[in-house]
Amino acid sequence: MADYIRDPDQIRRASMAAVRAEVDLDAVPADMTAVVLRLVHACAMPDIMGELSFSPGAGAAGRDALLAGAPVLADCQMVAAGITRSRLPADNEVICTLDHPAAAAMAMRSGSTRSAAAVDLWREHLEGAVVAIGNAPTALFRLLEMIAGGAGAPALIAAFPVGFIGAAESKDALIGTGAPHITLRGRRGGSALAAAAVNAMAGDDL
Repeated sequence: MADYIRDPDQIRRASMAAVRAEVDLDAVPADMTAVVLRLVHACAMPDIMGELSFSPGAGAAGRDALLAGAPVLADCQMVAAGITRSRLPADNEVICTLDHPAAAAMAMRSGSTRSAAAVDLWREHLEGAVVAIGNAPTALFRLLEMIAGGAGAPALIAAFPVGFIGAAESKDALIGTGAPHITLRGRRGGSALAAAAVNAMAGDDL
């Protein structure tokens, strides 16, 4: 058997030391340092630094919203499951409506995806919320349509939809709105990144 590190605290410390050694944190605003560390740690790809986009004060906006008790709206169960509930500062509700009984019927009526239809079920929770999208580009597109149509504006959109169709375009659209956001340009993304961003803003230990 290969020799390997077993102690979880040692693994955590060594992991974060490795990330800090490979990422230029001097180029990162103070309110985004924890988020950047967590994102790179979650995917083990320091090169994502070149594709990260975040609005001014994004980390602080998400942190303040969570401290104030804002809900976290997740586009899929993988994102919701990845959020460390015990770290959320105000016993914040984590809401995922993808499996809501109404979502499938709404998707059939609209001719869109269940992920997009599920976002419509966020409407009453949107104002001031922290949104975490880690799967479906159509969820992000639908969210932007709703906001443009007058739905309540989230405090922050952490958007990491992944894939070959629509992922890059949906994130470019988000950046173009000027809404408070943290996102990763291009095709890459995923639930682990969306959850990592929330965990970092919630104060997850580094």
